[in-house]
Amino acid sequence: MRSQLDELRRLAASARNQPTDTGIPRVAMVQGKIPEHALSAVYEPMINLILRGGKTMTVGGRTLHYDPATYFVMTVELPAVGAVHPDAAGAPYLAVALSLDADVLGRLLEDVPDAGPARGDALSSGTSFSVAQVTPALMDAWVRMLGLMARPQDIPALAPAYEREILYRVLQGPHGPMLRAIATPGSTLGRVRGAIQWIRAHYAEPLRIADLAERAAMSESAFHRHFKAATALSPLQYQKQVRLLRARQLLTAHAASVTAAAADVGYESATQFSREYARAFGLPPSRDAARILRAFRVGGG
Repeated sequence: MRSQLDELRRLAASARNQPTDTGIPRVAMVQGKIPEHALSAVYEPMINLILRGGKTMTVGGRTLHYDPATYFVMTVELPAVGAVHPDAAGAPYLAVALSLDADVLGRLLEDVPDAGPARGDALSSGTSFSVAQVTPALMDAWVRMLGLMARPQDIPALAPAYEREILYRVLQGPHGPMLRAIATPGSTLGRVRGAIQWIRAHYAEPLRIADLAERAAMSESAFHRHFKAATALSPLQYQKQVRLLRARQLLTAHAASVTAAAADVGYESATQFSREYARAFGLPPSRDAARILRAFRVGGG
C-alpha cells in the first residue's frame, strides 16, 4: 500500500491547516498543525483517513489513536477533544475525510444488502466510533476519489460512484454494522442519534431524560444504557460537553465575557460554569481563552 499512500499524499498536498475544500461533495482534507481549540468540537459523522502523522481523539473517557495504517469512523455527532502529530521525521500531519450521508448509505444498502459483516445492532459492539486497519481496496477507492481534484469536469459523473465504493469497502470491514445502523430506520443507533440531534439543537435548555427516552421509544434505563454505549457519555454529560465547547467558541471567536458565555449556553450560575469549564479544559474560562488567543496570534492566525 506504500505506493497508494504516496499517491494520496501527492494528491492532498495543497491542503491547509483547516478543513480544505476539494471540490468533491462531502470530501475535505487538512494538513499541518491545527490549533488545539479547533480540534475540540462536536464532530459530524465521517470516515477519516490519516495520510501522514497521527491523531488522538478523546470521547468521554475513551481515547483512540490512529495513523496511516488505520482509519477512523464516527457514525453519530460526538463532542470530542483531538490532537494531531507530525510523523517521526517531522513532516506535517495530513488527512482526508468523507462526511457520512445516511441517504447515500441507504441507497447503497438497497443495492447491496448483504455487503459486509452479518447484520445486527451496531450498539452490540458498544460504540458508534472506532478505528480499523486500512485495506488496499479502500486505499484504491480513495486514490480514485482524490484524483478527481485534477479533473473537476468528471466530479458530477464519477464522485458518486467512488463515494459508494469507499462506503462499500468500509461496509465490508469491522465498521460495517455501524454504517448499516445509521441508514436503517428504527435502529437503536438511529433512535439514539435522533436524541443527540435534539440535544444539540436545544443544548441551552433543561434536559429531561424521560422526554428524550420517549422520543427514542425506549424506557429511561434502556435509553441511558444505549446512549452511553454509543457516545461514551451519559445524556447529561453529552449536553455539558456541547455547552462547554460552545462557550469556548464564544469566549475565543466572539470575545464574550465569562458571564455572558455562561448564560448563553444555559448555565444559571457563572461560578458553576467556571468550575466545570476548568475541569474540562484545565484552566478557568478567561485564562483558557487568553492562552488560546495568544497561541493563535503567535502562530500567525
